[in-house]
Amino acid sequence: MKKIVVVNAGPRKGWNTDILVSEAARGAESEGAVIERFDLFRLEKYTGCVSCFGCKKERFKGHCVCRDGLTPVLDAIRESDGLIIGSPNYLSQMTASFRALYERLIFQNLTYNRETPCCNEHPVPVLLIMTSNAPDTAYVDLVRGYQQTLSRFVGPADTFVGGNTLQLEDYSRTDWPWTMFDPEAKRARRETVFPEERRQAFEKGAALARG
Repeated sequence: MKKIVVVNAGPRKGWNTDILVSEAARGAESEGAVIERFDLFRLEKYTGCVSCFGCKKERFKGHCVCRDGLTPVLDAIRESDGLIIGSPNYLSQMTASFRALYERLIFQNLTYNRETPCCNEHPVPVLLIMTSNAPDTAYVDLVRGYQQTLSRFVGPADTFVGGNTLQLEDYSRTDWPWTMFDPEAKRARRETVFPEERRQAFEKGAALARG
C-alpha cells in the first residue's frame, strides 16, 4: 500500500488550493493510497533554509538538520511513495510557506559535488498544484522551473494550474472595492470550469498513486 504525503501551502481552508489539493488526495485514495496530510499554515513555527550546511556533512546527507515545525513534513516526504503539494500564487510566486518547505526539501539533497549533484536515493514522484487569480497560462515559466528542480532533486514531477480563480463569494462588498475583476465572469467560471479542474486534480492524484 502506497503512502502519499499531501501538503497544502495555502492559508484559506475550503478555497481554491485547499479544494484542488483535497481532490488530488481523494484521487490517490481511490487507488488505495494512504494519505498523510500537512497544512503548512497550521504547523508549529518554522523557517526556510538557514544555510547552516549541516545537510552537507556525510552523516547527515539528504536530511535537513534543523528541528522545527517542518521536520515531520520532511521526514514524512522522505519515507513516502509520492508527494502532492499545492500553493496559491502570491505576487507572481508561491507562498512563503511553500518556499520554506521547498528550500529545505531541495537543499538537503544538493551535494555541490559535480559527479553526484543529488544525494537523493529514494526518488518520490511529485504533483505540484498552483492556483492563481490570473489566467492559468500566466506563469508557465514559473511552474516549469519548479517542475524541473523538483524532478531533479525529489522525483519525477507533474504539474497542474488552476487559473482565474474565484477569490471572494461577494465582490460587491464596499469595504473591498475591487474594480479590476469581472465578478460575473469569475462566478461563471467557478460554476463551469472549476468542476472540471477538480476532476483533473482527482485524476492526477490517482495517476500519482498508480505510479
